[in-house]
Amino acid sequence: MLFSRFKTQLPTPEEALEGRPERAFAVPDRHTVLGNPLLGPYPDGLEVADFGLGCFWGAERKFWQVEGVWTTLVGYQGGHTPNPTYEEVCSGHTGHTEAVRVVYDPAVVPYTSLLKLFWESHDPTQGFRQGNDVGTQYRSAIYTHSPAQQQAAEASRTTYRTALHTTGHGDITTEILPADTRPFYPAEGYHQQYLDKNPAGYCGIGGTGVKLSTPSETNWGRSCPTGIVPAPNED
Repeated sequence: MLFSRFKTQLPTPEEALEGRPERAFAVPDRHTVLGNPLLGPYPDGLEVADFGLGCFWGAERKFWQVEGVWTTLVGYQGGHTPNPTYEEVCSGHTGHTEAVRVVYDPAVVPYTSLLKLFWESHDPTQGFRQGNDVGTQYRSAIYTHSPAQQQAAEASRTTYRTALHTTGHGDITTEILPADTRPFYPAEGYHQQYLDKNPAGYCGIGGTGVKLSTPSETNWGRSCPTGIVPAPNED
């Protein structure tokens, strides 16, 4: 089953595993680095962003290092099977991608800055893979929590697509979809903050080398709606 066609082809709802009404495992209470609760409800004023950019071990570390991020957790999103396990997701029979939920203070770090980190931290042109990691669970995705997030994410994709084409890369395969109909299911405890617990563990995250300039208030909502503009590739 692990090497079936579903490794590189999403299952239909009818083909997906049945799942279960509740999680089959416990999730730790607090973040091992930031010290804050993993599961909501979260304090007033914070917002939630969901990203899929390959193996979630390295992806989560990228985001917990950002000032203004209150907590992060990894899980499964964008599929059909309720409350899946890691083994089920890896089989390709649930339709989920490995995702990172980022809970952040928008007064400290705007959503556009998280989008910048997302695009630069992986290769969004690879379809159902990231580097040597092959499978539908490694696909690139953004799941949005408001119309404003959806608009910003789509605009950033357009901008980054131009930057990638200019440097000879292929087209972006990232899916950008509302999160309200794509539940986030937290992953098993050993996956949470994995690279804090295992500093020498596998990361698997690497970008294209194509950079975006740092968002600034001077260009938000003007020439570049997301506050993101292409920057030259760095050696």
